[in-house]
Amino acid sequence: MAFSSVSLNSSSGSEMILSTVLESSTVIVGSVVDFGTGGLSLHPPKNNNIIIIVTKGIGFTSMNFSLFSQQIPKIKNLPLLGVEAHFKMAPEGRVEELRALKEDRSKAKKAGVMALFYPKSGYTHLLLILRKTYKGVHSNQIAFPGGKVELDDVDLKATALRETHEEVGVHPKRVEVIKQLSEVYIPPSNFEVQPFIGLYAEPEPFVIQPSEVEALVEVSLIDFMNDANVNEQILSTSYAKNIAVPAFKLNGYTVWGATAMMLNEVKELLKQVL
Repeated sequence: MAFSSVSLNSSSGSEMILSTVLESSTVIVGSVVDFGTGGLSLHPPKNNNIIIIVTKGIGFTSMNFSLFSQQIPKIKNLPLLGVEAHFKMAPEGRVEELRALKEDRSKAKKAGVMALFYPKSGYTHLLLILRKTYKGVHSNQIAFPGGKVELDDVDLKATALRETHEEVGVHPKRVEVIKQLSEVYIPPSNFEVQPFIGLYAEPEPFVIQPSEVEALVEVSLIDFMNDANVNEQILSTSYAKNIAVPAFKLNGYTVWGATAMMLNEVKELLKQVL
């Protein structure tokens, strides 16, 4: 076990935690690099502001929520990545199908969802939900809080905020919506989904809607940003058997399909500002 070789820079004397790297995994340890005029030194962590994760030579950063909330507004001015990010996580055969249907979405149902970031024990987390088991193509799948448009919704942002309130108990006024992302079309259910990124800086206990939500899935930013948690699996779905599916593995759940496609755009935008 040894410290990995990572190039770290700081002009403000900030502290960063180094990880140690084994053959195929990452172990976080409590040693800090102090960027001072006298060079680098290791000492016990003081505030755990920034964690460096390295897996197989690739580095990622994860900040506490205070720093995260300062950095994430920078994505407002970044261009959306759209299909460039989505197609990296699209199931086998879906890319061709989406391209063929690109111009034929006039009858698609509309939905809004929220990628909600919030602090838990001081560190940034992303909220996902496990849907209830029901007779439908999205039964028992991991998803963002959100749902379909209702007549009283003024726009899709209002839809995402209302549904997040209904499903997990987060009041719309407590969410700062940072950015509207690229929409994703889901052929099996004929939904066009509009995702948003939101900050929930002062969270209260979540309250799930029992008829819609089986469980909360609270994903740490560290796990979400770690490329080791992206792989390919062979799955059987409601519309195909034994297909190759790119997927996130988060909190023991396989996250694939439209949710994975939207997650990937979030992840690739965050990589540009964190």
